[in-house]
Amino acid sequence: MAEELPPETPEAEEKPIKQRKNGLYSGVSDELANNMKSGWADTELHGLEPIAQASHTAARRAALSARFPGERLVVPAGNLRTRSNDTEYPFRAGTEYTYLTGDQTHDGVLVLEPRKNGALDDGHDAALYLLPRSNRENGEFWLDGHGELWVGRRHSLTEAEQLLGLPAKDVREVAATLAEATGPVRVVRGHDASVEAALTDKVTAERDEELRVYLSEARAVKDEFEIGELQKAVDSTVRGFEDVVKVLDKAEATSERYIEGTFFLRARVEGNDIGYGSICAAGPHATTLHWVRNDGDVRSGDLLLLDAGVETHTLYTADVTRTLPIGGRYSAIQRKVYDAVYEAQEAGIAAVRPGAKYHDFHLASQRVLAEKLVEWGLLEGPVEQVLELGLQRRWTLHGTGHMLGLDVHDCAAARREAYADGTLEPGMCLTVEPGLYFQADDTTVPEEYRGIGVRIEDDLVVTEDGNRNLSAALPRRADEVEAWMADLKK
Repeated sequence: MAEELPPETPEAEEKPIKQRKNGLYSGVSDELANNMKSGWADTELHGLEPIAQASHTAARRAALSARFPGERLVVPAGNLRTRSNDTEYPFRAGTEYTYLTGDQTHDGVLVLEPRKNGALDDGHDAALYLLPRSNRENGEFWLDGHGELWVGRRHSLTEAEQLLGLPAKDVREVAATLAEATGPVRVVRGHDASVEAALTDKVTAERDEELRVYLSEARAVKDEFEIGELQKAVDSTVRGFEDVVKVLDKAEATSERYIEGTFFLRARVEGNDIGYGSICAAGPHATTLHWVRNDGDVRSGDLLLLDAGVETHTLYTADVTRTLPIGGRYSAIQRKVYDAVYEAQEAGIAAVRPGAKYHDFHLASQRVLAEKLVEWGLLEGPVEQVLELGLQRRWTLHGTGHMLGLDVHDCAAARREAYADGTLEPGMCLTVEPGLYFQADDTTVPEEYRGIGVRIEDDLVVTEDGNRNLSAALPRRADEVEAWMADLKK
């Protein structure tokens, strides 16, 4: 990649532009500085339409305003994070910020200022603080490492207002504005140290946590826009799984990384990114729940546990798992384990309906797995005692699902009574993903089981009369998986 030009200019406004320590230019002549100020066309965009979710983000801000009347609310997007020296990780805006604005730019800050109507609280005025276009007078646009000639054009504040549907101000003013704030304030922590520093004597950890918890619980029931985005994410993910099946022979000649790269290509072409690190676990690696090294061998006769999801351009992610026979056919013992997990998933999916307790689908799946383990002689019954003592967890390990949305494990800050001990409602989106994992060194099971790991995961939305499987386009039954793979390899 190219190196930024280093120097500062005599006309620099605000603080000087930082000079690269080992840059090859010692300075900028007045003539060059003046030359760079002129000869640029006006690129302002006019008549922009609001983003698709603008009406939904407005409704979310209104609900937030009603929940915390009379309080100033501050929700940052976050900042760029250094990967090495002067290169940054790809930026991903904070979930709470994206949920309330639809914006994804770094350094942004949403501020809800309380209004007063006499002595009564009267809602909030919302404003977004954003980076404006790069300054051309002081040379920022071409001299600064984050100037637009280096990293690309960003929207003007006026353009942002049209797109996002709320006033936009210069984010370089936000710290001073917040430092002068009076009255109660809450901030979403962990994203922007400068914002938190400006509020250090105005906020408390307990009150800020209440804000974070509210925003987590608010995301539990998805609106129609969100469900549509999750369906897009799943549809792209299905195509990514098809891509992988078509190149399994190339993966056998290389490693799990070929699978990882193949799925990543689909994610970047059709979406923003992968929603989480892809698990491309072949053979005994499938027994490691979060195997993301993806550097192992891919061998015909083994299973491939592929757990992956495309993240859309609006940052909603799918989360789907299939366990595939690399050679195209399950062996007898592989099918035995696979069919048990499939039966457990069927029981779990059947338990997803409005009015059911959230944990019902987990209990239904775990019962089936416990029954199978007792039937196979791996555990001593009765099944009720196995479940009471949690003995099946040696080989099932994890919960059977989680909420899904902007975060792959969405709503994670919600109170237990509103999540794990809560009740399912129409619009909630969740995964159902039972699994059995027999470690290669587990001497408590017959040798034929060792090194087999199976998980099947689908993304569901709770409907008025049950549920809809967003990932139903991917086959799940063992014979259907084999036929699907054979067809893709023709």
